[in-house]
Amino acid sequence: MEARPERTQKVSRINIRASAKQKLVLKRAARLQQTTMSDFVLENAVKAAQEVIAREQLADQTLFVLPKKQWEAFCAALDARPKRKPALKRLLAEAGLFDEQR
Repeated sequence: MEARPERTQKVSRINIRASAKQKLVLKRAARLQQTTMSDFVLENAVKAAQEVIAREQLADQTLFVLPKKQWEAFCAALDARPKRKPALKRLLAEAGLFDEQR
């Protein structure tokens, strides 16, 4: 079993409302993790928040650094003539689901 992280002093309160069913699920999961429901909810909410922040930061990334060989391959791919894709051309020529029916 893995060791529980040290508890830090908590000075802020977060209040949330949950259905009875949601509360039971949280209580059961907390019990299985051998922690309090508050610690379980807080720990998992913080993990989820960090993942959202990390994904958003990655999506906002505008500077990419590549080793010289990879940079050259990237530039060559951008400069290359587009490949012909007849099936894609036919697909894009067809009316789509949201196109107006005439």
